[in-house]
Amino acid sequence: MKSRIADLRCKEIINVTDGSRFGYVGDVEVDLDTGQICALVVPGRLRLFGLLGREEDRIFPWESVRRFGEDIILVESGALRAGREERRRSRQEKIL
Repeated sequence: MKSRIADLRCKEIINVTDGSRFGYVGDVEVDLDTGQICALVVPGRLRLFGLLGREEDRIFPWESVRRFGEDIILVESGALRAGREERRRSRQEKIL
């Protein structure tokens, strides 16, 4: 089965262990050297209608993905990584 990255944006991420919902895929991390998807990113929720910014993004490494459905993605959330700060640090490390 073939799929596009744009199709992932319509899918909700759900924890396979307890059924908790994390939100919809907002972005993906791609390794430009290999062309492989590294992680799925769910944007943080708005705080006070966006006036106070957002919560941290939730990043799910590709290894945590267990199943794809028509409109959901099942993940094991034990592999959940930190949000924006983690991505910022990893980008800086790649530059160095």
